[in-house]
Amino acid sequence: MHPADSIISARWTVPIEPFGLVLEDHAVVVRNGRILAILPKADALATYPAAVHIHRPNHVLLPGLVNAHTHAAMTLFRGMADDLPLDTWLNQHIWPAEARWVTADFVRDGIELALLEMLQGGTTTCGDMYFFPDTVARVVADSGMRASVGMIVLEHPTVWAASADEYLSKGLAVLDQFRGHPRVSMMFAPHAPYTVADGTFEKIRVLADELDVPVQMHVHETAGEITNSELEFQCRPLERLDALGMLTPLLAAVHMTQLEAEEIDTLAARGVSVVHCPESNLKLASGLCPLSKLLASGVNVALGTDGAASNNDLDMFGEMRTAALLAKGVAQRADVVKASEVLRMATLNGARALGLGDRVGSLEPGKEADLICVDLSRPASQPVFSAISQLVYTTSRDQVTDVWIAGQHLLEDGRPLVADSEAILARASAWADKLRTRRG
Repeated sequence: MHPADSIISARWTVPIEPFGLVLEDHAVVVRNGRILAILPKADALATYPAAVHIHRPNHVLLPGLVNAHTHAAMTLFRGMADDLPLDTWLNQHIWPAEARWVTADFVRDGIELALLEMLQGGTTTCGDMYFFPDTVARVVADSGMRASVGMIVLEHPTVWAASADEYLSKGLAVLDQFRGHPRVSMMFAPHAPYTVADGTFEKIRVLADELDVPVQMHVHETAGEITNSELEFQCRPLERLDALGMLTPLLAAVHMTQLEAEEIDTLAARGVSVVHCPESNLKLASGLCPLSKLLASGVNVALGTDGAASNNDLDMFGEMRTAALLAKGVAQRADVVKASEVLRMATLNGARALGLGDRVGSLEPGKEADLICVDLSRPASQPVFSAISQLVYTTSRDQVTDVWIAGQHLLEDGRPLVADSEAILARASAWADKLRTRRG
């Protein structure tokens, strides 16, 4: 018998795999940062009497949530340019602000704020796409959180790089620096078909295949993107990407609000993942992702918040509820996209989209011990007929009491145990003063 470090038990345990299962009065046994076993609480205590026991009597124990797509440092632009169409928001506000303000220090302070927000909301893993991925990776490594960090690629120059080749070379240097890190992985992050050339996509495809590194990009986000692609390339973006060999199981296509039936079939056949960002799409009026059709076709659909500049939060519980309700409205059927499916989107499906499905996203022996506890004793979550339904339809992120990542207790009774919350908030406030003064 192997010794154990800790036993974490709760009223309900939702392992995600097997799908839809809810265990009562069970415990997760942790050893060396990994899940050793999942047992009835009494059996766990009897089998591992020397282990530290943490019991949460009114809680659900489940895998940490996976925010599969965000631009984390953009927390410092939160609320700066609200209630605008995507083109106006991006071209007249966000890109000019990034050109003026984004530095390594900006990214460091923004990612620290984002990681604190996500930690307190039960997110243990994120897929980030932004400038200065070296800074992002260092902050994630120091924080105890887990992330897949995007090696951003564009054709036009920015503060991070001057050409597509420089984006790739600098990104690959970060990949080499963090290769083998237990909590930091990397992915190629070409921004979108309309900002990346065919030759660059071909280089990314070869590198991704050779290195077995995932790829994530914005695809089919708006109707305008489709129209412009048809004018410039005489085809829709997905058709162009398919011709370039980009539609593979390594690709996670973000947004996907403009899809035809045959394109959904192609995604399923090629094994492409989709990252659904419902609240950002709604706020920017970008379109509606056909979630129920994608799931029915067998496409792996994950869930992301997008950046706080367009959402305006990094709240995966809110994202789950919005995704579930919106899907029913779009399909005009109340029985599509059930709570259990949405919860899997926010956990295991997200991990798979980031290439981490064998490590996190479900409670299984051998996987990393990335766990959260959610308190269902609050009035708004009572009575409990289905723990999974409560997680999706009633739970708010302030009900998250505990977070463990790789077995390390990072949040206890809602209080961060590692992050310096006061210092992080002070730096965010200083940035707000600076941006407000200069813009004013």
